[in-house]
Amino acid sequence: MEYVYAAMLLHTTGQKIDEGNVQKVLEAAGAEVDDARIKALIAALEDVDIDEAIEKTALTAAAPAAAAPSAAPAAAEEEEEEEEEESEEEKEEEAAAGLGALFG
Repeated sequence: MEYVYAAMLLHTTGQKIDEGNVQKVLEAAGAEVDDARIKALIAALEDVDIDEAIEKTALTAAAPAAAAPSAAPAAAEEEEEEEEEESEEEKEEEAAAGLGALFG
């Protein structure tokens, strides 16, 4: 993950994301540097628009968080409706039991 963080830091500061710069950032942070992982990162980011990727990630992360609060009231309403239905059913059963006692 630190390799991705290094690339994001370089991007944010306007530096070129290349093997040398990623290595410098990782060494400055005290991380163990693996040249193969740096090369793989640079190759993976070659055709990626980082700004667009960050924007998509931010939108995706925000969507579930925004949907969660609205789901809670809906669930509470459903519970209330179920309780009301159960309450009505119980009353009907009690009434039927009472009538049964009259004719029983």
